[in-house]
Amino acid sequence: MPADTNALALALGEDTALVLIDLQTGILALPTTRPAPEVLARGVALAEAFRARRLPVVLVKVAWSPDGGDLPTANVDRPGPAAAPPAAFSEIPAELAALGDVVVTKRHWGAFTGTELDLQLRRRGIHRIVLAGISTSVGVESTARTAWELSYDLVFPEDATADTDADSHAHTFGKIFPRIGRVSTTGEVIAALGR
Repeated sequence: MPADTNALALALGEDTALVLIDLQTGILALPTTRPAPEVLARGVALAEAFRARRLPVVLVKVAWSPDGGDLPTANVDRPGPAAAPPAAFSEIPAELAALGDVVVTKRHWGAFTGTELDLQLRRRGIHRIVLAGISTSVGVESTARTAWELSYDLVFPEDATADTDADSHAHTFGKIFPRIGRVSTTGEVIAALGR
């Protein structure tokens, strides 16, 4: 359930950044529980609101070397890609990207593992993250769990997040995110930024 707006108003100050996970061409082409164009449009709206307040916008994308040498290697039942996707897979849509945004490239599910995300946030004095993107139970949740363990405050606009599996999305937003942050909506976050 979304948090009440008054609580959000207290949580979204100058030490807040927007982190959007995997809103990139290849991921946006996947079948998702909420249409990807809606998720992208809400991500754009959030990014514009953060930029208007001169707050950091971090765009996280997943990509691998052309030779696939940095693809995850694990003995699992459902492995990831066997070869690196084409470069276009990782392109951030023009309507989302803007000069001044921080772009982080990850090679795992979570955006903190093996990247400079924590450094980029801490050097900007960030203690709170508004976190959204695709997919809820993979990239977004993995990033959220690490952020919580690193003591970041978290806000999750549910309508700016989607998964490829409805049960996974519902589980993350119903069971996990309320225990590590505040569940909200895009409109509530934008309203809180305007205060």
